[in-house]
Amino acid sequence: MSNAVVARPAPADVLELLKPITWFPPMWAFGCGVVSSGAPLSERWPLVIAGIVLAGPMLCGMSQAVNDWYDRHVDAINEPNRPIPSGRIPGNWGLYIAICWSVLSMLLAAALGPWVFAAAALGLVMAWAYSMPPIRLKQNGWLGNAACGLAYESLPWFTGAAVMSAAIPDWRVIVVALLYGLGAHGIMTLNDFKAIDGDKKMGVNSLPVLLGAENAARLACVVMAVPQLVVVSLLFAWDRPYFAIAVSALLVLQLGFMAHMLKAPRDRAPWYNGTGVSSYVLGMLISAFALSSIGGA
Repeated sequence: MSNAVVARPAPADVLELLKPITWFPPMWAFGCGVVSSGAPLSERWPLVIAGIVLAGPMLCGMSQAVNDWYDRHVDAINEPNRPIPSGRIPGNWGLYIAICWSVLSMLLAAALGPWVFAAAALGLVMAWAYSMPPIRLKQNGWLGNAACGLAYESLPWFTGAAVMSAAIPDWRVIVVALLYGLGAHGIMTLNDFKAIDGDKKMGVNSLPVLLGAENAARLACVVMAVPQLVVVSLLFAWDRPYFAIAVSALLVLQLGFMAHMLKAPRDRAPWYNGTGVSSYVLGMLISAFALSSIGGA
């Protein structure tokens, strides 16, 4: 009999694979959905906590495991110290973790209601389609970034509102959630700047690879700004001028950050992700409070 010990990943390496730093955007978007519903939190705290876990550690963590598994060859160039290419998560454990997290996510979503389950299932399908051949949406920067933006912002927002209302959210909530998800396409484009070299070598057609750094950065700025302008217009139309002015002020701030970033986009894209994106997500929360004040769901 063989005395060989089957290598298993350490818990710390599994946590690193799930990338906790990436959980914030969908958790924040879920919170915006909760706020936008206008429903009281008094008796719904357990559902809210479960929804936050679903949006962040579960679904987002699952998507990171899936992406790292199918990107292990690219990461060997761009980020060789990541858990899978470094060998700290050996064999097929990366795939096993992704599958396990997918199943657990769906079980939790099912417990939160049919609309939450439907949104989570769509997010799960998008996460696998983003990374897994032969679909591999990330091979196309247009489609891949759209999928990420919707999965990271629109679906969690919808889910948060659905958890609070136990029904499909108000149409205004859905429209604003979709607009912020579309704007996040630009955020994802800027996020691709860090992997330009590896993407070129592996044939990944991210927008910085397809369009060049300067053009991709300009496009990202337009894609981020236009949906926010639409949100501002809608808030004025819905008689919420003070909220609209606040979102407008944050957009003006972002435009200043964009002008600085565009002078050296490849070097400054990470900087913008820490400044302009913060203003973007704060605008999301202000918009959510605007929706809650007109009844939301």
